[in-house]
Amino acid sequence: MADLKKLAEEIVGLTLLEAQELKTILKDEYGIEPASGGAVMMAGPADGGGAAAEEEQTEFDVILKAAGASKINVIKEVRAITGLGLKEAKDLVEAGGKAVKEQVSKDEADQIKGKLEAAGAEVELK
Repeated sequence: MADLKKLAEEIVGLTLLEAQELKTILKDEYGIEPASGGAVMMAGPADGGGAAAEEEQTEFDVILKAAGASKINVIKEVRAITGLGLKEAKDLVEAGGKAVKEQVSKDEADQIKGKLEAAGAEVELK
């Protein structure tokens, strides 16, 4: 019992980088993946239908790839969507390849993408 408590303390003490590495080792070497609730579950055998076995993506990141010709309009839209100040929104737009919104629903991601494209930006959903 003491060994289990020691193991639990070591796991809790991991840094984020170490926890990510542990996740990768468990997945690659043992076929164990964390479930969405945080519990650990065994990965099923590969059935050859890889695309069919994957879960449907429910959360998306809206990535601003390029501002386009009308950068001012894109900055205005980014400010309206994110609530950022003028300088922060300008920096985000000029940096390119940055996430405007992360982990949003498909509908919200499509709405944001439509607004930014209407303003002249090039947008990608991930």
